[in-house]
Amino acid sequence: MIDTFLVAENTVVSAKGDGAAVDVSAAGSRVFLLTLEIAKIIEQESLDVSVYGSTDGATWGTKPIVAFPQKFYRGQTPLLLDLTQNPEAKFVRAHWEVARWGRGVETPMFEFAVRLKEIPADVLREVAAEAKSLA
Repeated sequence: MIDTFLVAENTVVSAKGDGAAVDVSAAGSRVFLLTLEIAKIIEQESLDVSVYGSTDGATWGTKPIVAFPQKFYRGQTPLLLDLTQNPEAKFVRAHWEVARWGRGVETPMFEFAVRLKEIPADVLREVAAEAKSLA
């Protein structure tokens, strides 16, 4: 079961960038829970985090598979990453963009992390069965 970070804990950034490639080809499930945790920020800035897929870990798609809503504050945000529609994606990585406006220093600063946790297939089956019974 995969439980790792696309962006390591306590990562501090002031410019756009990319996380390391994470191999998800051995996952028993193609559905993952992503958690964006922003620990520190300064005022009047934004963070955009998206996830891209790759077949080989070197060539990345031009469009993200999924993206978090733009963030301005500290806190945690969960997001589902469903790769069942992208069977060719064997690797994933995070990409972030930062912006700052207003007065003071123009350089943005975020301390954040993005966790990737596989959702077990049995949990997915249980949830699907429950959803079907409610429909």
